[in-house]
Amino acid sequence: MLLALGLLTVACRPAAALLRPPIPAPPALTAEAPQLWVALAAHLGQGPLQLEAAGDPLQLVDARGQRHSGSRLALRWRFEPLAQPLQLERQVLGPFASFESAEQMALAWAQPGRAVVIAHPAEWEVWAEPGLAAPAGQRPRLQQLRLSQQLVPELSTPSGWRRLEGPVRIAAPGGLRWKGGTYAGPFRLQADAYGGWSLVEQVPLERYLEGVLPHEIGAGAPAAALAAQAVLARTWALRNQHRFAVDGYHLCADTQCQVYSDPRQAGAGVRRAIAATRGQVLSWQRQPIHAVYHASNGGVAAGYEEAWAGTGLPYLRPVVDGPPSLVAALPLPLTEGGLRTLLQRGDQAYGAAHPLFRWTRRFDRSQIVQALGPRAAAIGALQQVQVLERGPSGRVVRLALRGSAGEVVLQRDAIRRTLRGLPSTLFDLTSAGPGVWRFEGGGFGHGAGLSQAGAIDLASRGWSLERILSRYYPGATLVGLEALAPVGSSGRGL
Repeated sequence: MLLALGLLTVACRPAAALLRPPIPAPPALTAEAPQLWVALAAHLGQGPLQLEAAGDPLQLVDARGQRHSGSRLALRWRFEPLAQPLQLERQVLGPFASFESAEQMALAWAQPGRAVVIAHPAEWEVWAEPGLAAPAGQRPRLQQLRLSQQLVPELSTPSGWRRLEGPVRIAAPGGLRWKGGTYAGPFRLQADAYGGWSLVEQVPLERYLEGVLPHEIGAGAPAAALAAQAVLARTWALRNQHRFAVDGYHLCADTQCQVYSDPRQAGAGVRRAIAATRGQVLSWQRQPIHAVYHASNGGVAAGYEEAWAGTGLPYLRPVVDGPPSLVAALPLPLTEGGLRTLLQRGDQAYGAAHPLFRWTRRFDRSQIVQALGPRAAAIGALQQVQVLERGPSGRVVRLALRGSAGEVVLQRDAIRRTLRGLPSTLFDLTSAGPGVWRFEGGGFGHGAGLSQAGAIDLASRGWSLERILSRYYPGATLVGLEALAPVGSSGRGL
């Protein structure tokens, strides 16, 4: 954290203790004017910040009405004492390997009228108010913090450094240059829940897609695949608009969300796909579906419950992703023999041209111990790596790492989060000599929902947008934003 924190040593709960700093949540999206607040940068405050205009000068206004303009704005940060120290007290579970796993835990912990939030100070965590009974089998740790200082931004002006009061609003009439791209804005510089600051773009949903499609599926994909990606990226954004609510914005711009980068890379094909599907989303019972997707499923799609903790979803089912002859030859659930057949002779599957459709990785004892970090002490000298459980698609859902002192069991998304060199959990595991293990697998990503390689393949075979979506999300309905239920009626809605 960037705030000056002092651990409380008192055993009782302070009367004025809060779960988290009072950061306002971003406004909910509406069908009439859907706008996303996307953090181009988070956890700012440890170094200077330079903002550069791509055209006309930037226009800055802080919360006290101070106005500044310039083609380049230079900012720095300093700590200043709080008039009244802030007491924080919360129960914490985590870290979790993904937002999806954290969300499942938050849902299990939630009770009406009690505070439970998902946070991302460095890894995904779940915070709950003290005294709230934890889910069965969970042992949260108690955090008691005393915040005596706050980080504030200062702007360089001809008369010297000027303190700014957040949130700071920034208009960029000619665009803002950022990390090699140009973004239209407008922008906000605002505090987060950890003592840092975020640079947030307020971007209309349809324009947001221009910065997603080229970087997720590629601007050169066939038209039907681009259209499918547009529908999914739009649906995913709506479904996940609460992802960073604790920090006052909707989504991030990196792989913890959808990759959102330079919108100028959206060529004519991308813009046609966005326009052709404008406002269209996939829904289930008037809610946006959990529109997960990935690069390659290796020839077999995963069920939701194989990738993340929680109950399955009816539109995310395990299925062999190929022509009827391949589906008939490999009935699910895949046996060990069926998995080896798929990995050795599955080139009939859709998307087989992907460079990670098949792969081999080797891990030795030292690499695995290093990947485990502090958890390595629990197992002692590593002796065995063993698959304990597979899902219906053949993916590993429980992997045991055993040693002289004990074992650590990695589950679902924590497998790839720990052994970061693994492209997927669809693999066969064998010994490659003393202290060395060989992983022979297929696909890249979690495997649930649409395979981008598969969609590109199917689109090149003449499949339509609707047919591609129905294959990867059976039972989901393609609707306009106006058909979704309002927020709070029966779920997230719009």
